[in-house]
Amino acid sequence: MHYSYGEYLALEDFSAVRHEYLDGEIYAMASATPHHAALAAAVLAGLRSQLPFGYRAFTSDLRVRVPATGLSTYPDGAVVCGSTQRAAEDSIAVTNPMILIEVESNSSEDYDCGEKLRHYQAIRSAQEILILSHREPRISLHRRDGDSWTSSEHVAGGTVPVRSIGGSLRVDDVYRDGLEDA
Repeated sequence: MHYSYGEYLALEDFSAVRHEYLDGEIYAMASATPHHAALAAAVLAGLRSQLPFGYRAFTSDLRVRVPATGLSTYPDGAVVCGSTQRAAEDSIAVTNPMILIEVESNSSEDYDCGEKLRHYQAIRSAQEILILSHREPRISLHRRDGDSWTSSEHVAGGTVPVRSIGGSLRVDDVYRDGLEDA
């Protein structure tokens, strides 16, 4: 069945489950494990303390709309510089995140590192995308470099340079509580 964006918004207004929207399809998003939520919180806490004035960190409650591809989704975290810009058809969906954060799960790993990453890279304001492994202490950093993107992996003992805010994240700090229920 093909749904309009208005039908998607009506569902989101009343649903206890979050959904993604793309090309007329609505997809239920899986609930996060406590470990998943803790990893997202650890990254946001680490970034929050380093944000320059005028930057704001957001939790997974923020809906992000990708105008270039039509995806609406809820990243595990995001950072916006300055005022939030809103989607024309969705007054609460933000279109200008600078940093996007995703924590993988068994069910989302391929999507997060593939199709969803490509959607995020289509956001004009996006400068860095952090994808956290649920299997091991590893953070993948995808950074805009002019018109292209570069990728790097950062593992235990390493530091992730978050250039867009002039900060960094220590992998060991993010994963300090382990991976017990990933």
